Amino acid sequence: MNKIVIQGGKRINGEVDISGAKNAAVAILPAAILASEGKCCIENVPNIKDVNCMLKILESLGCEIERNESTIIIDSTNIKTFYANIEEVRKMRASYYLLGSMLSRFKECSVDLPGGCAIGVRPIDQHIKGFEALGTEVEISHGSLKVKADKLQGTNIFFDVISVGATINVMMSAVLAEGTTILENVAKEPHIVDVANFLNAMGADIKGAGTDVIRIKGVEKLHGCTYSVIPDQIEAGTFMIAAAACGDEVRIKNVIPKHLESISAKLIEMGVEIIEDDDSVIVKSNNNLKAVNVKTLPYPGFPTDIQQPMSVLLTVAEGRSIVNESIWESRFRHLDELEKMGAKVKVEGRIAVFDGVNKLTGAEVEASDLRAGAAMVIAGLMAEGTTRISGLEHLDRGYPDIEKKLSALGAQIKRINVE
Repeated sequence: MNKIVIQGGKRINGEVDISGAKNAAVAILPAAILASEGKCCIENVPNIKDVNCMLKILESLGCEIERNESTIIIDSTNIKTFYANIEEVRKMRASYYLLGSMLSRFKECSVDLPGGCAIGVRPIDQHIKGFEALGTEVEISHGSLKVKADKLQGTNIFFDVISVGATINVMMSAVLAEGTTILENVAKEPHIVDVANFLNAMGADIKGAGTDVIRIKGVEKLHGCTYSVIPDQIEAGTFMIAAAACGDEVRIKNVIPKHLESISAKLIEMGVEIIEDDDSVIVKSNNNLKAVNVKTLPYPGFPTDIQQPMSVLLTVAEGRSIVNESIWESRFRHLDELEKMGAKVKVEGRIAVFDGVNKLTGAEVEASDLRAGAAMVIAGLMAEGTTRISGLEHLDRGYPDIEKKLSALGAQIKRINVE
């Protein structure tokens, strides 16, 4: 078992490069299946566990994969099977994107029901609603979801709730449908726009991604292309919070500042100085943090994936802070670990109330999910003494080389093997 060991209380300074977006990459990789001719060359792909899982799944289906650092080339012209049932499928939530891409190209697919972080109930009913509206028969049996259609017919689909996964999945399933599909009440996150741009680079006709309504005009086929994944909004936000917590001045490079506006605004409200450049942000902190209230919302609101790292900052902010987690009902599990480190917090339902303390102290803690892992790392950087973090299999799903990046900024952090 591996653990991260952090000697806290050290100031961090310097520059850090942000990797490609996890949430975009894990959708763009299966979308490459839609290319019936040519290869897809995808650049700026992060080296993380979820990407490696997706590549194994694609290889099991018959895709030919070439990899050169952050560039991945996928040839999907000789796919042999429509059944994704290897162990990796059940390890990650994003494996459900195989449904939309394979349904669109082959009109059938079977995928074992996916896994992922235990942060609350994440039904796929909106995905199914979209598939059925396009003319698909959907069956769930023996732990698998099977979709099949004689043909896909464009239609109008209104999502009952805003869902990132359903927006992407149904968008992929509609690009080769006959006629025009209009998706309403869709999610607007940056990685949805990125997937739409990738599909358009392959020859799709998608307009409106990033707004409330997406219009998709079906085309006959898609082809290979070269495309670069956007920077990771959540990794960038995590490093912004780490810099606010224990940095003097940190430049966070390879970002799109507009994607970070809700995070920047909240940090500025806490007394942190944020300076935006074309593709970077500088975070300056004097360690005199003010309490704030945070409510997670769909983009462009405050991201739920940043709530857990942000909550660490609130433990030492002067005064009382309140967090309203409006997206997932089980995203406060990390707070038990923060209490071990001296945090004062009370939870009632989806509301957490923080009374700021002078400092956190190092402890043995565990990452309960991906973003909780990032929260524990930030807590360890802030804390007095030594923090040892287990559960790194979660952290590795979304943060490439996090120890190396933080070490380069001056943090005392290392990964050790514990028998």
